Amino acid sequence: MTVIDTHSAIRPISDDEVRSALDTAVAQVRRNLPQFTYSAQNHSSVDNFYPAVANDQWTAGFWPGEIWLAFEHSGDQTFRHAGQIQVQSFLDRIERRIETDHHDMGFLYSPTCVAAWKLVGDEDGRKAAILAADQLIERYHPVGQFIQAWGRMGEPGNYRYIIDCLLNLPLLYWASRETGDPKYRDIALIHARTTLAHSVRPDDSTYHTFYMDPETGDPVRGVTAQGYRDDSSWARGQAWAIYGMALSYRYEPLQQYRETFDRLLAYYLKRLPSDLIPYWDLIFMDGEEPRDSSSASIVACGLLEMADIVGGVEADGWRELARRMMKSLVDSYAVRDPAISNGQVLHGTYSKKTPYNTCKGEGVDECVAWGDYYYMEALTRLSGNWSSYW
Repeated sequence: MTVIDTHSAIRPISDDEVRSALDTAVAQVRRNLPQFTYSAQNHSSVDNFYPAVANDQWTAGFWPGEIWLAFEHSGDQTFRHAGQIQVQSFLDRIERRIETDHHDMGFLYSPTCVAAWKLVGDEDGRKAAILAADQLIERYHPVGQFIQAWGRMGEPGNYRYIIDCLLNLPLLYWASRETGDPKYRDIALIHARTTLAHSVRPDDSTYHTFYMDPETGDPVRGVTAQGYRDDSSWARGQAWAIYGMALSYRYEPLQQYRETFDRLLAYYLKRLPSDLIPYWDLIFMDGEEPRDSSSASIVACGLLEMADIVGGVEADGWRELARRMMKSLVDSYAVRDPAISNGQVLHGTYSKKTPYNTCKGEGVDECVAWGDYYYMEALTRLSGNWSSYW
């Protein structure tokens, strides 16, 4: 287990501070219900305030995830009602295939519809999530053994997967458990192994995007779409990999997943500034570049996930590290005044345009939907036993 003594100045967040931070986050969710019960939040804020949008983005599942976490913490039936209204929107979306030509079905349907089924037995949530799993396995390529990230299936320029997809796989494991059909789990296991084989560099950083040969299925090259450049390590990509390896280890306890988790975490920790919140790409360790607070929340969730699986002394170290990360987020990044923002966590980065990447650039130094959700998930994990939506 990797620790960094130089960061010991940040003490672990206490249980009382966790409860207080969750209370504050739930109050923010409650304030947002009038605007977002019948609509979605944009992927990122604009001047720190989320606009309401239609349910057609890949990020739309994170706001309902906040609603369900708020319901779990508070027991308030108002949140259940709002969450189930969102389920109906997601059922309509998957039935009509509204902007579903991509791999992000897990991000969309695990924190919304799987959560609704697990928490309150919502049958429409179960139906929608299984339909989403069906859509996701349609994107599987036997040649190359991966789930295609974006674009028209089989198109040479899109014959690729991305590191993020590790967080979409739990939807498939869940679907196999629910239906008794192993096809979903089988594809998830294969994709995870492909990611393990090709997406981690020799220095333990990660490629964001990896291309496969459509004729032979052989690995071609790793690049970035959202990092600074192809040979840098996009902070959120490294975070997805850390959490994703923990989840992969839960569903298939291969020692290689455990070892890779340790390596990825060690690389990530070496690249952090003193407050434990990374810059948007790990090539930066100081200066004026924007931070990505969302990556810290994702990594904290990954640490707590692996700690729950492994237990023992190592788990204690991972939990302490997660508590330090959350202490930094709560004290210096979380929204405390609703007049400043309707989000949960400031200083996230969706995608920053550079001369070397292909993203268009948006949501820089803003609240971001997944950052808000995983912040609440990490606090929920720290507050007691939690039955994961993943």
